[in-house]
Amino acid sequence: MNQKDIEGRDTAWREDLRKAMTAKERADIPRAQMPMLDGDYRVTCNEEVNQGLSLEQARLEATRCLDCPNPTCVEGCPVGIHIPDFIKNIQCGDLPGAAAILKLTSALPAVCGRVCPQEKQCESRCIYNKMKKAPVAIGYLERFAADAEIARGSEGGDDKPASNGIRVAVAGSGPAGLSFAGEMARRGFEVDVFEALHEIGGVLKYGIPEFRLPNSIVDAELANLRRAGVRFHTDTVIGKTLSYDDLLNQGFKGVFVASGAGLPRFMGIPGENYCGVLSSNEYLTRINLMGAGRPGCDTPAPMGKRVAVVGGGNTAMDSVRTARRMGAEKAMIIYRRSEAEMPARREEIEHAKQEGVEFMTLANPVEYLADERGRVRAVRVQRMELGEPDASGRRKPVPIPGAIDEIEIDLAIVSVGVSPNPLIPNNIDGLKVTERGTIAVDQNHQSSIPVIYAGGDIVRGGATVILAMGDGRQAAASMAEKLLADAGC
Repeated sequence: MNQKDIEGRDTAWREDLRKAMTAKERADIPRAQMPMLDGDYRVTCNEEVNQGLSLEQARLEATRCLDCPNPTCVEGCPVGIHIPDFIKNIQCGDLPGAAAILKLTSALPAVCGRVCPQEKQCESRCIYNKMKKAPVAIGYLERFAADAEIARGSEGGDDKPASNGIRVAVAGSGPAGLSFAGEMARRGFEVDVFEALHEIGGVLKYGIPEFRLPNSIVDAELANLRRAGVRFHTDTVIGKTLSYDDLLNQGFKGVFVASGAGLPRFMGIPGENYCGVLSSNEYLTRINLMGAGRPGCDTPAPMGKRVAVVGGGNTAMDSVRTARRMGAEKAMIIYRRSEAEMPARREEIEHAKQEGVEFMTLANPVEYLADERGRVRAVRVQRMELGEPDASGRRKPVPIPGAIDEIEIDLAIVSVGVSPNPLIPNNIDGLKVTERGTIAVDQNHQSSIPVIYAGGDIVRGGATVILAMGDGRQAAASMAEKLLADAGC
């Protein structure tokens, strides 16, 4: 199925759906509620919290979609999923058809259905918002259709398209790299993805805990890409193991850099070098990717009974919720603004609260204190109040003079942002970078070196999975057009 197939499909079945129930009747259906594990139970395990909609729930939720003539929800999707089409297929019970529509534009629909901030993207554009009603649960339905396809298994033979003989390389197997790889493979290119770590998936494996995104789901999406002909190589560091010249000598005609932003940031306050103060990158990688804390695993696990996580984003929520599962009796978020300004998804904040996480807002760490062994024992926090908005549009936190508290802790996890991985930009002569250390690209994601394109966090400096995927998709379209023109195709 392609875009032309969608546009040319018989619309009679959609007319029948419209006649079966009026718009008002559909609008009166309450939004589906996601079944989830109990908070007290889930902190004892790593099982996925959200359990997914049933078939009955999904079809009823799909019925809520008003099938707008000009669907603004599509405009809110960075990869341009044909949202009403896949939803109406669910309503009709055609789950393979729904999955086929998703795969037209998304290489990772089961991932996106779980971790994308739909409430800020597609669902924020839903017509129901203007009606003061809850938007259609697009993310839940995307997950449902993608999971149904995974459960159904690979049917219909080989998914690999005919090759055009042009080879392209991808540096990094996170969402941007995987999206790019899927798009290029679909166009007939020979795609090789090079990953520095020992597992494919990038931040999907090392950064996002399994209680939010099970590894089995990531592996199922990777299997689809392998069937499409994508080849994966682990333990390969572009810029070290293989140079840019090596890639050219091996016959690659284009290179997409998706090496991410894995360099952690710290606050530069006293005591950050004490034992027991670490970045969320290190903490989550040790546990998610390297198995720290699991029986039979030799990777040391940073343990703590009183854990403070500094930050208010999704990574901070992942870290503090992981700490609860690692045995923390008291786990808290310390955030310098109010809860209303937190960039984390509301769902993740609510899940954290259900799991016993405490929130200390309008507070900013100013110093860590250590015991006689040099291990962190407390954090001193400056109480804040909100002033005028800053460049981000959020009200700027301002210190309250003299309002400093000391809180006993034995583990601090810093989650205040990341910086671009400097390895590739520093090892390719002539590759222009910005003041932030990101790779400079044009509107087509092409860099100063014509055969190199880039996207995701190495360009944005830190963003969501779906924005990275959008970059990969756009870069693939641009590179494919150029390479096919160069080849006279």
